[in-house]
This record gives sequence, C-alpha cells and structure tokens, in this order.
Amino acid sequence: MSVKPPFTELEINTQDSGFYEGYSLPIALISKVGMVLLVLWALVFPAGAGAMLSQINSTLLNSFNTFYIISVGVFAFFLIIIALIPATGSRVLGPQGQKPEFTNFSWFSMMFGAGLGVGLMTFATAEPLGLWGSNPVVIAGDAPGNTPEALTSTYRYTFLHYGFHAWAIYVVTGLSLAYYAYTRGMPLTIRSALTPLIGRFANGFFGHIIDVLGVVATILGVSVTIGYGVSQLVDGVYAITGAAWMMDTTGDTPVPAKAGLIAALVVIMGMSIISAVSGVGRGVKYLSNLNLVLSLILLLTFIVFGSFLFAVTTYATALIDYLIAFVSLSFEAYAPLSQEAFAAAAPASVQALPAEALGAVYSGATNPWGSLDGFTSGLEGAAASLPAADLAAAYDAGDQGRLFGWQAGWTTFYWAWWIAFSPFVGLFLARISRGRTVREFVLGAVIAPALVCFAWMTILGGTAIDLEINGAADGAIIAASNSAKLFVTLEQMLSGGLLQGLVIMCVVLIMTFLVTSADSGILVMNTIMSGGAQETGVKHRIIWGVILTLVIGTLLLAGGGGLSALQNAMIIGALPFTMVMVLMVLSLIKALFNDSRREKAGIAVGDPDAQPAE
Repeated sequence: MSVKPPFTELEINTQDSGFYEGYSLPIALISKVGMVLLVLWALVFPAGAGAMLSQINSTLLNSFNTFYIISVGVFAFFLIIIALIPATGSRVLGPQGQKPEFTNFSWFSMMFGAGLGVGLMTFATAEPLGLWGSNPVVIAGDAPGNTPEALTSTYRYTFLHYGFHAWAIYVVTGLSLAYYAYTRGMPLTIRSALTPLIGRFANGFFGHIIDVLGVVATILGVSVTIGYGVSQLVDGVYAITGAAWMMDTTGDTPVPAKAGLIAALVVIMGMSIISAVSGVGRGVKYLSNLNLVLSLILLLTFIVFGSFLFAVTTYATALIDYLIAFVSLSFEAYAPLSQEAFAAAAPASVQALPAEALGAVYSGATNPWGSLDGFTSGLEGAAASLPAADLAAAYDAGDQGRLFGWQAGWTTFYWAWWIAFSPFVGLFLARISRGRTVREFVLGAVIAPALVCFAWMTILGGTAIDLEINGAADGAIIAASNSAKLFVTLEQMLSGGLLQGLVIMCVVLIMTFLVTSADSGILVMNTIMSGGAQETGVKHRIIWGVILTLVIGTLLLAGGGGLSALQNAMIIGALPFTMVMVLMVLSLIKALFNDSRREKAGIAVGDPDAQPAE
C-alpha cells in the first residue's frame, strides 16, 4: 500500500489590518469572550460561582477521575516506549544532521526553570508534610499518619506527583509540537499536533476550538500557579513586616486575607505586564538566571543547616520504592462510593439510622482528610450512640470513598494542574529543542528534571519532617498553612539576621518566579492566538495581562479568599485539554509509524529547511 505524504498545508488565517492584526479572529474572540464571561460571573455572583464550580467539579470527578489517572499513566509509558525503540528514539527533531541549538547545560537550565518555579517554593515542604499525614497507605490503616512508619509512603506519592508522570505531561505536548514544527515546518500551535488525525479539518472551526482549549487551559493553569504564589508571597511579606492587614487571624491558623492577596496580585501582575510589553521581557532570561542562583542558595542553606543525612537516606530508599511501585501508581484509579453502596457494607445498626443520620455517617466515613477518632467525635444524636465496634466497622466501610476522595483531591488535582500548564511549558520546550533526538528529549525533559525535583523535595521537605519527628518543631510546621510552611521551617532552623536575610531572599525568589511565570504565560497565550507567531502585538499582551489578573482576582474572591474556586475552574478547564492530549499521543504514533514507512520506501521525511511557520 502506498504511503501518502504527510499533511502540512496548515493555514491559520490572521487579520491583515485593524485591532486584531496578526491574530486569528475566531481564536482571540472566543477565548476573550469566554474569559470575560467567567470574570463577570464570578464578580457579580461570587458565592454562587464558587458553589457552582465546586458542584460541576465534583460531578466531573465522579465520572472522569479514572480517565485522568489512566491518561497520565499512558503518557508516561508512551514516552518510555518511543524512547526505547531504536527507530523512534533516534529520530531527530529536525532534518537529519541538525545539531541542537543549545548546549546540554543551557537546555536543561531553561527547561527546568520553565516547568517548575513557584510551585516548588510552596510545595517543597507542604507536599511531603501533607502526604505524611494523609496518603492511601495511611487511609487504609497500614501506617499511622505523621509517624516514621508513614515516611516511605509519603515520598512514594510525593515522587509520583513531582516525578516522571508530571514531566511526561509536559513532554507529550512539547514533543508533539516540536516534531511537526521541525520536521514538517508547521506552526508551533496546538492544532498542528493533531493534523495526522484530522488533516484539513485543522484549517477550519475544529482547529480553532483546539487552539482555544489550549488558551483556556493555559490561562487556568497559570492562574492556579500565580494564586499559590501570591498566597506564599503574602505570608513572606508578613513574616518580614508583621503587616497585620495582610493576614486573616480569625481562625486557628493565620492565612492571607483577601486584601493581602489582591494587593500582591496587582503588584505581581503589574510587573508582569510591564515586563511583557516594554522589552523588559528579554530580561526574563536574566531573571531566570537569578532564580537559579537564589534557588541554589536556598538549597545550600538546607544542606548546611537542615537534616541533610536524613534527606540523603530518604532519597535513596524513596526512589527505589517509587520505581518498584511505578506501574501500580500509574494506573491505580479509585472509584467513588455511593451512599447506597456504603450503607450495604455497613453494620445493620448503621443501616437502621434515619436518613439524615445515615448521611452524616457516610459523609464522615468517606472524608479523606479525617481519622477514626475525628469521625466518631464528630457524630451527633443517634449515630453517636452506636457501639464503638459498629462505628469502627462503618469507618472501614468508607475506605473506598476515602481513597477516591483523596485521589480526586490530590493526585487528580496535580494531573489537571500539569495538564493545564502543559501548553505553556510544552510550547517552550518545543522552542528550545530543535535538533534533539526523541530519546534525548524524553531522557532530558522527563528523567533529569524529576531527579532534581526529588532532591528538592527530600532536602527541604525532609528537613521539615525530621524537625517534627525529633520534636524540635513541636507541631508548628504541621499546623502552619501550606503557603507558610517554608517560612516556619526556616524559623525552626535559623534565627537572627540570617533568618531575616533568608526570608527576604525567599520573597524575592517568589516574586521573580511569579513575574516570569505570568510574563511567559501572557506571551504563550498570544502565540497560540496568533497562529504560532513569535512576536505578538503589545496592546494584546496588555489586554490579556489584565484579563489574567481579573480571572485570578475574581476567582480568589469567589473562593472566599481561598484557592478552591481557582482549583475547581482549572480542573474543569483541563478536562477537554486532557482529551486533546490523548489525541496528540495517537497522532504522534501515527506520524512516527508512517514516517518510518516513508523512509523505508525511500520517501524523504522532513524538509531540510523546515522552520516553524508563522
């Protein structure tokens, strides 16, 4: 059977003049109208918007949690397979003989900075400490939370969330974009990655929708990242200045107040917009270098003053455990537990309870963040008077529900976050990877960054856990909010001027990470809307910077000052793009297979002069 040449006649019509000159009008308008409507809804009906997003998110997770988990597992194994197969692993992203544009060191540094940043600042201590208290092993009762026995499972899931699977998500998007851009001269935009499946349909409305999904995912992914970052920034500024107006101290744990969050957001986004439109954007390179230096200083501080020996031993044992459990971690998805199924598995005394009391027992027994003691002490009325053995059996009957709730609220949240962030990171990875082989791309962009993430999590997070295990912290780090855990850990390690200097350095580091993330996010959104153009209009960067600020601000308000509304919107928005990514995998399989057939038939694969079209 003859092999047809690949479809490369991708045409993304852009405006020749007027306000939208250089932009695809359908992509820009659909994206802009959609985001403006979201902002107006959250602004006019903040409580209703927050509740509605929560309800939609809950409904979608009940149906699509397994889809998220299995999809990401497939992404990881797909990349491993194509890297190991000689014919695909040796294929060059560009014409044969093309040399990499950047040295290995520069390539890795840029890649690492793009994929990480402010997320590692917030979660370096918060992630291991959170998982130390709640993970599937703890929920199943096989190890008590916040004890040395739970340490292995803590880092098994920490490595899952920040390891090979996370980077595989970025690389699926980046590799797909790079392959078509550098072997076929197609635009660096999302629809290019689906052309082997949809062909000429990519030139029409269907192609516009695919790019819009990429824009929406990017906006929501960047929004969550900035939301976490500004929250930690407020905590850091409060630690330095003691400005009480920035914090809400009415609860047991101080958390950033709405006024503090909005003030920090306006400052960060103002700096980002100025950077994106004034030519200072070229200074992102220098900010990235500053980020790397400050990150190394922070890491060195933990090595010298923290629990480095504890971290080294934890790294080794956790990495082995993670690799052993890799397959099960990739595909183990938990299903929701209905109240009817729970009641059927519960003791007869529980089944006989009135509907309201039964609902309270079900809710408590399936709460993934609770415990048996918390479950029993929280019951009232007839449910509270049940025998202790029956309550324990009812709690056991809720195991599946707790495991589902934990996975949906933790692992699936991370997969949605990385997926929403993948158009941003993937596009950047594609831009810097011309001349790399597929194998180099996978090893360099999946394995190497993950190993560095593991070190970061074990050195910073391991120090925090060790301070709690040996009693030095006396529960202070665990009790702190996620965004404050890093600063509380530093307070347990250091004092005086050194502590003050490190906290100021961390605040500067968070600010530069936030500015570079927001600046780059604005540029990526404009690149997609302009059909892959490298240079985009200044006025549109300003407009999208303002829209991004409004999206984050209104969803923070809709979440009552917390991040729940942002998180829910992001998980909802990431679902369609997850489906696009599954199609990317199928498209790349088809492209690699057919290009191999073309080579065997003596048909040239790729244009020696191929450059991403604009």
